[in-house]
Formats: sequence, structure tokens, C-alpha cells
Amino acid sequence: MKQLKERLDAEVAFRNCSAELSIKKPDPLMIARDFGDECNALTCALFAYGNVRAIVGFLRSLDEGLIDLEEEAIVQKVEGKYYRFQNTDDIAQWFITLRRLKLNGGVEEAFREGYEKGGVLDGLDTLIETLYDLNPYRSKGYTFLIGKPIKKSSSPSAMKRILMYLRWMVRHDALDMGLWSIMPPSELIMPLDTHTFHVSHTLGLLTRKQCDLKAALELTENLRSFDPLDPIKYDFALYRLGQEGII
Repeated sequence: MKQLKERLDAEVAFRNCSAELSIKKPDPLMIARDFGDECNALTCALFAYGNVRAIVGFLRSLDEGLIDLEEEAIVQKVEGKYYRFQNTDDIAQWFITLRRLKLNGGVEEAFREGYEKGGVLDGLDTLIETLYDLNPYRSKGYTFLIGKPIKKSSSPSAMKRILMYLRWMVRHDALDMGLWSIMPPSELIMPLDTHTFHVSHTLGLLTRKQCDLKAALELTENLRSFDPLDPIKYDFALYRLGQEGII
């Protein structure tokens, strides 16, 4: 494990830098950093599925001031926009929900309510429930975007996009934005996607066969043995190793 830690620490030193976010190496985080606020960053994280260039192209087409418009104006502004599972109505309703969330105190405050009662997963559950409570609109694309609360799922998914968002908000370095002060990086949970899942298995960091929340928790605990204060600093390096086919 000592050699593995040294290898991953070297990858972190190499990968956790601004050069990893560029036209040649696109990532939704680069758009979130351009926006520079927690609400638009949440949009960037939740739409971060599919081909990365398509994700970035869609996010670049969005006006950062959408959530400050009146609701009728939002509907008009996004007319004709769509992304994979989300049609124009889904996108309009998402920004209406986000506008309402901002007016009700913002993302961190919604997360705080659950976090202070029961920790990270309770905070995420409360945030997701709050998003649904703010807008009665429902569709397949809309609910896919927001995801399911953990407590209402018999087999919780890895929750990659929302956990990635939490990483962006809590960690602060050349990659992550560090806009929140509510919790320490030591409490973050690995945003597990297929690349990270495959690489972690290959390196012996993960034994669970299913890419779900239990696997994310297992990997997080193993990475805490490398750095108990900031275990998720290894996320971007592991992801790139898989994405670029190195492992």
C-alpha cells in the first residue's frame, strides 16, 4: 500500500492543477468555476453525465443570470434547449426550482438543515427533498436530473453527480472551488463513476462489485488510510487514470 500511496500522491500533484481544466481536457468543473457561485455550479454538476464535450457545450450555452430572471422569462430564455434526458420543459422547470432555492437561502443552507442533524448523507437527502418541495413539476428527465433521496431508495446509487458537487464546494485548491465552510474535507464521500470504479478495482482499493453508494463509502474509507484529512483529493487523479486509459 505504501507504493500505491506514493503513486497516487504523485498523480494528485500532477493532476490537481488548473492545466487539467482546458479546451483540450474539458470538464464541467471549468464551467462551474467560470460561473463562480453555488447555484450555477449545482447545474453544472447535475448535468454532468454523458459525453464530456457535449456536457461542456450545453453548459456554455446557458446564461449565468437565468436564475435571477422572473419565472416566465426563464421559460422564454431556454426555449428550444435540451440535453439528453431533459427536454425544454425540464430545463425551464429546473431553473425555476433553482431560482426558488436561491431565494430561500441557497444550496448550502438547504444542505445545512440535514447535515447538522445527521451528517453528510442526511444533508444531501434534505437538499434533494427541498428541491422537490420547491416545485411540484415532475417528469422522467426532471427526476433523473435531481436524483432520488437516499432514504427513499432500497438500493442507493453512487450519487456521483451530487457528491462531486459537494467536493467542488468543500475542497479548495487549483481544481475545487471551496465556496462552503460548513464541513471539513475529511467528511466528503468519493464521487464514484465507471472510470473511478474500474481503476479502484484494478489498484486493489475496492472490492465491492456493484457501483453504488456502498462502493463509494468503501473506497472513501480506504483512501482515508492515505489521507484522513482529505481522502477525496484522489478523486480527480483516479478519474483521469481511467478516462485516459492509463489504467
